[in-house]
Amino acid sequence: MLRVTDPTGAPTPGHDRLPGRGRAIVAALAVTQTVGYGSLWYSFPVFLGPVTADLGISRTAGTGAFTGSVLAAAALAVPVGRWLDRHGSRGLMTAGSVLGTLLLLALSRVHDPVALYAVWAGIGAVGAMVFYEAAFATAVAWAPPAQRARTILTITVVAGFASTIFFPLVGGLVEAYGWRTAAVVLAVLHGSVTVPLHALVLRRPPHVRAARADAEVRTANEHARRAVLARAAGDVRFWLLGLGFTAQTVAFATISVHLIGILVAAGHPPTVAAGISAAIGALQVLGRVVVTALSRRFAMADVVAAVFAVQAGAAAVLPFVATSTPGAVGAVVVFGFGFGIGSIARPALVTQLYGSTGYASLSGRLAVPITLMTAGAPLAGAALQRATGSWTPVLLGTAVSISVAAAAILAAGRRPTPPRTSSY
Repeated sequence: MLRVTDPTGAPTPGHDRLPGRGRAIVAALAVTQTVGYGSLWYSFPVFLGPVTADLGISRTAGTGAFTGSVLAAAALAVPVGRWLDRHGSRGLMTAGSVLGTLLLLALSRVHDPVALYAVWAGIGAVGAMVFYEAAFATAVAWAPPAQRARTILTITVVAGFASTIFFPLVGGLVEAYGWRTAAVVLAVLHGSVTVPLHALVLRRPPHVRAARADAEVRTANEHARRAVLARAAGDVRFWLLGLGFTAQTVAFATISVHLIGILVAAGHPPTVAAGISAAIGALQVLGRVVVTALSRRFAMADVVAAVFAVQAGAAAVLPFVATSTPGAVGAVVVFGFGFGIGSIARPALVTQLYGSTGYASLSGRLAVPITLMTAGAPLAGAALQRATGSWTPVLLGTAVSISVAAAAILAAGRRPTPPRTSSY
């Protein structure tokens, strides 16, 4: 008879405390996600203007480098998920941190658009290796079921301030020393923080260690992983989750890129528009905390669907109140409250439905359309605005998209659970 280890890598049933090693890993990931997103993701909008001016290319051409970066991340989502399930995250996230550091150094030496695109495509690949998907897979593998929501919340609450920290930090570096030196400083910061934390603190979860030591266990774990993937592929709830979070990403990505432009078009000075938009960073952290607290009393799917529905209303009214500063602030506050809950709701709902076995592989499959929408939705929004000469159709389309997300998530949570056999 095959022996199967607990695929969660968590304490045995009856224990609901995060082990000491798990707490250290969660703390390390909270720090590395903050520095990683700040250095490799939020630096791009700050670099975009000076880089395109220096290289003599249009802002649109420069933005294409970011699109290529997101597409590279989408291409690696599934294989990275498979790797994490089979081998754990320590080696992958350490290698990704080293590569990200080298790419930031390479960015400082870019002198033509081809090199710019190549560097940001590499950074997109690194993101698939080290960003939230990998961090959440690591947290899920170490945390017992009762602690998963809290561990993910801890990581996202801290990392939610990445933009608040790194927008002014990178902007100040660029203004004081130029964008090339700023890229070198970020490389040093990124490498000195993320590489040692990933290499020294992360460990293979127990089920991966057991599988490496015993071929029989390895075979059993792989069989359990494939069984979960097959069950999810035949479960309409999985596809509803995919539809819901992909539709929400359409709105998330569109508003992320265009909110300042929308507010400026409504008559607000750029500084005011930027100030209103900056509030989203703190609001999404607040939203994650509140949603996690509510999910202890109500079904997570119901809470998420309700927040998405409120977001849809805020997006729908924004075109009609945006010219007023109080109206714009109110709509952005309501919309921003739900801005970041997808990052905590997706792992929570996936593990509620399917457990932690094969989590990284399932998450990778969901990440492909979500990542593609991150790249494509802002371009589609810009095209619609150019075609109509107004942001109103874009915002109304955003409202429709979030409404679809709310309905899909609600339906996924309300459908009956099919019979399930334990994989261990």
